[in-house]
Amino acid sequence: MPTVKEEAPAPEQPDEALFCAIYREFSPSVLSYLRSRNVEDPEGLTQEVFLALYPQLGRLCGGMKGARSLLFSIAHARYVDEHRRRLKAPATTDYNPDADPRCSDSAEDQLLAVEGASNVRQLLETLQPDQQEVIALRVVADLSVETTAEIMGKTPGAIKQLQHRALCRLRKLRPYLKEDRS
Repeated sequence: MPTVKEEAPAPEQPDEALFCAIYREFSPSVLSYLRSRNVEDPEGLTQEVFLALYPQLGRLCGGMKGARSLLFSIAHARYVDEHRRRLKAPATTDYNPDADPRCSDSAEDQLLAVEGASNVRQLLETLQPDQQEVIALRVVADLSVETTAEIMGKTPGAIKQLQHRALCRLRKLRPYLKEDRS
């Protein structure tokens, strides 16, 4: 039985020259509008507005006046969306470590304060080679998890696990070292 293959007509391709002309003409106005509405990222939102306009250029009527109307309708809708998002988002504050009273010495600091350098070396020698390397890179060299992972050729999750196991082992060897969990 023969089948009939129906093809949808290809959507009209937006005119790039028209888009460039509209962008040059209206992007400063759209940016000013969004800045006047006090959006968080007016430049980024301006780009979103023009990205939303681009697929609609093939159906655009009214020339530059129609483009302006459609463009500012999109800009207003994006502004309203952002305003609603900000109303729903919880208020945030910056973290100030100097004002945080929950400070306590880490297990590493406690160990170094209690033990001399030779005893620390002896304790570190009880760890597996990977654990020794993680402690050396994370504690002594003060490198980030990501940098340590890159150096050792492991994932950040594996580095966190190795560090956790190494510190647990050190705590077992020195039972009077307790982590303050308050």
